[in-house]
Amino acid sequence: MEKELRYEELDNTLDEYVRAHIDPEPELLHQVQRLTHLRLTYPRMCSGHLQGRLLKMLCQLAGAHRILELGTFSGYSALSMAEALTPDPITGRCELHTIEVFDELEDFLSDVMNRAGDLGRLVHLHFGDALQIIPQLEGPFDVVFIDADKRIYDQYYELVLPITRPGGLILADNTLWDGKVLNPNPPESDTQTIGLQRFNDLIARDPRVQKVILPMRDGLTLIRKL
Repeated sequence: MEKELRYEELDNTLDEYVRAHIDPEPELLHQVQRLTHLRLTYPRMCSGHLQGRLLKMLCQLAGAHRILELGTFSGYSALSMAEALTPDPITGRCELHTIEVFDELEDFLSDVMNRAGDLGRLVHLHFGDALQIIPQLEGPFDVVFIDADKRIYDQYYELVLPITRPGGLILADNTLWDGKVLNPNPPESDTQTIGLQRFNDLIARDPRVQKVILPMRDGLTLIRKL
């Protein structure tokens, strides 16, 4: 009799099955994934194959000419979304702006973007506090990807919504937070869970947008500005 798979084994097997039945991971991004694991702490923060392909497709569906990302980390998600950029029919330009708070990643990210060639040249790196940098950026953006400080997702949201075009997308990562958002009374020290709960509640009652949460990886919220 075939051995019954345990939950963890089944989960891993399904992950492998999914990756085998979606668009392949580009060689460039495979290299970025490998460099992330070799050189950086917390490589789990890298978006990876499945989420990268989803981000690309969502940006394509949005017809993105301009994308804003909060939280660059190793550049995997930025390059995934940059693949989907198409030139604006009026200006002929397309670009992705990404903001990273940790300037010690600058050398790593510069190397990654150089490896990416023409694709990397579409990516504009900003280092510093996103709350200070966002007001300096000119909109509108077609897609915004929020993957930075979980404690202040609500503040990011209120800053990026006005510079997102009508019909544009705001994507927020990690909104299920390993299921911790289900805790009705998280300890005061768990500021990330509290911040994500506050953000999720804000989005749920915001009449300015449509919204849906995808329970993939650690939760991805898709928000469409009306």
